[in-house]
Amino acid sequence: MTATAEPEVGKARLRKEDARLITGRTRWTDNLTLPGMLHLAVLRSPMAHAKIVSIDVSAAREMPGVIAVFTAKDLDPAGEIGVPCAWPVTPDMKHPRRPILAADQVNFAGEGVAVVAARSAAEAEDALESIDIEYDELPVVLDMEAALAEGAPLVHEDLGTNRNALWIFDSGEAGTGGDVEQAIQGAEVTLTRRFRQQRLIPAFMEPRSTVVDPTGPQLTVWSSTQIPHILRVMTALTLGVQEHKLRVIAPDVGGGFGGKIAVLPEELMTILVAQKLGKPVKWTESRSDAMITAHHGRDQIQDITVSANRDGTVTGLKVELLADMGAYLGVVAPGVPLLGAFMYNAIYKFPAYRFVCTNVFTNKTITDAYRGAGRPEATFAIERMMDELAAELGMDPMAVREKNWIKHEEFPFTTVAGLTYDSGNYEAATERAMQLFDYEGLRREQEARRASNDPVQLGIGISTYTEMCGLAPSRVLGSLAYGAGGWESASIRMLPTGKVEVITGSSAHGQGHETAWSQIVSDQLGVPFEDIEVLHGDTQFSPKGMDTYGSRSLTVGGTALVLAAQRVVDKAKPVAAHMLECSVDDVEFTGGKFAVQGTDQSVSIQDVALAVFAAHDLPDGFEASIDSDATFDPENFSYPHGTHLCAAEVDTETGRVAIRSYVCVDDVGKVVNPMIVDGQVHGGLAQGIAQALYEEAVHDESGTLTTGTFADYYIPSAADMPTFVTDRTETPATTNPLGVKGVGEAGTIASTPAVVNAIVDAVRHMGVNDIEMPCSPMRVWQAIHGGAR
Repeated sequence: MTATAEPEVGKARLRKEDARLITGRTRWTDNLTLPGMLHLAVLRSPMAHAKIVSIDVSAAREMPGVIAVFTAKDLDPAGEIGVPCAWPVTPDMKHPRRPILAADQVNFAGEGVAVVAARSAAEAEDALESIDIEYDELPVVLDMEAALAEGAPLVHEDLGTNRNALWIFDSGEAGTGGDVEQAIQGAEVTLTRRFRQQRLIPAFMEPRSTVVDPTGPQLTVWSSTQIPHILRVMTALTLGVQEHKLRVIAPDVGGGFGGKIAVLPEELMTILVAQKLGKPVKWTESRSDAMITAHHGRDQIQDITVSANRDGTVTGLKVELLADMGAYLGVVAPGVPLLGAFMYNAIYKFPAYRFVCTNVFTNKTITDAYRGAGRPEATFAIERMMDELAAELGMDPMAVREKNWIKHEEFPFTTVAGLTYDSGNYEAATERAMQLFDYEGLRREQEARRASNDPVQLGIGISTYTEMCGLAPSRVLGSLAYGAGGWESASIRMLPTGKVEVITGSSAHGQGHETAWSQIVSDQLGVPFEDIEVLHGDTQFSPKGMDTYGSRSLTVGGTALVLAAQRVVDKAKPVAAHMLECSVDDVEFTGGKFAVQGTDQSVSIQDVALAVFAAHDLPDGFEASIDSDATFDPENFSYPHGTHLCAAEVDTETGRVAIRSYVCVDDVGKVVNPMIVDGQVHGGLAQGIAQALYEEAVHDESGTLTTGTFADYYIPSAADMPTFVTDRTETPATTNPLGVKGVGEAGTIASTPAVVNAIVDAVRHMGVNDIEMPCSPMRVWQAIHGGAR
């Protein structure tokens, strides 16, 4: 087969992986059944804070099918093993050891205290009821401000505080802008608002699962994870397993949204049990376990101050943030607010900026990265504030934004937070969105409804966002004390039959890597799309990688592929010249063929691959391989942007919100596959709208999660979503050869403030300037009626 002349990049290809994923005819971790495999079940604390007085597992050990029962003292007698955190954001950050199983004290409801190994999952679960534990309950602290108050109950008594870390960025001190206090004092207008980012649960389709086989020459771990390479390194460092004797496999993974970025205590537990028993073991959580103990997202209190002149020009921005870590630290949790720290200024030219973040311990399960990780929180706050500023000044909210945003001719632009945005065109994206939305027509309808005192009011919400993604430069991450780099690796194998194997260090969990990567390599090598196989998620054949999160797979991993493909061509060129009996300098490569310039003589790259395999007639001294690999470490983040517009109808008599229309125009740079981009945007919009309207993790006063099932934690269905109108502008990135910017988190980042701005806009004339998320009918009704119940 030969590739067509039409480029693959930009083509709306159906995803290669969908046939097996949609039908379920694939291998998930929980599908695995190994000879002699045992099943694990974890007993979890019903209390959020308590001393463990005693544990009696004797009855459980006698239950049918039970092979062993372990407590913390069995798995970690010295009490030295702790679940790792890779981001010590400050030198004095408090990092309490998170045990695999609690030994003396539990610090959140759902913390594991014992594990049963049995011949079947049902027998393991049944045995949990026979374990007798006596607790001595301790006071709980659930509210961040209460946790910081003098005399508050301490989550960890030995720390002497519930403050985890204090991190500050000041543009005056950093030399990236002026003094924010001076800017605020000299301003004509100053606004301060408090916003709450509620706790969210990353409700992935496939619950977490781990299978460990200790019986071979290597310890093999299968896990439903986003980070097989990081899991391998962290396991080696934490448990002392020799890294070269450890193989980690992430088979097909049914969603993650950041929820599978952690190194789990259960993963480490499963490895230790397998080693002790010398048998394969499997742990798969129930949905209830996932809701209670899988890490949560968001959970921040934002106090935002914006100063401006009367003409709408912003002069200063101050952010004071409280971030709930839960009872322990997730693998990157302390740094999640820092990812937002650099984005509160968004697309606007603030001359002065100060960001202060306090991370706090509470008696709840941990928080960690959740789709967008810090950037949705920042975007929500600044986009809400731009609407508040417009209302204060009596200006159209779009006019306030346009007055302050970076113009397209000003790129590259270094922001007050110190980042350099390489490219963008906010005017073009906004103009296109306004056309599709009929902004002026909806404003006229809004005025008419207000004039007639219509019980159903219309609101218009705006979100003109940007984000930093493509995590990204290792030196920058190092300056922020992040425990790893931002590079990515790729390899390309040219097979003798002309087919191609691509090995990528990024690890897909639904993003469509196998399709997009095939398209990229097809264009680079001129090999048909169908002849390319993409391999990922196994540290045995993909030994180098930094995995998938932060919208980095395409911008970093895709660029590594381009570099590897270029090296394949460079290695193949001398062989092609030898076959064509000409000088290497006279050979050019286009469309999969090496040709002698000015002639019709050519050989395909597949011909070269076969010749190298045979090795019968190669240039003297040539190594018989054109396989190549590459590692790419970007010089900068990438910065997608766009404009999202929402029209929401609010029934003032019931508080019900209905999204009437939603338009988004995103600029994600060069588009590899528009169908995949649309899917990513749709999924992101569903998550962002769900935060605005539906989702919230709620605890009662004792620390018990009261939204621990899908009957209580509201996940919207397709029927709950509006019809989206999506479009794109295209401003290529200048920081990678593909010109791509990333799209996986854009919809989530942009949509939440657009929806909430629309709801508030609908009832602002009734004295409402904020409604806490999720904007349920009750909360909307209470806001309209002055907090009445």
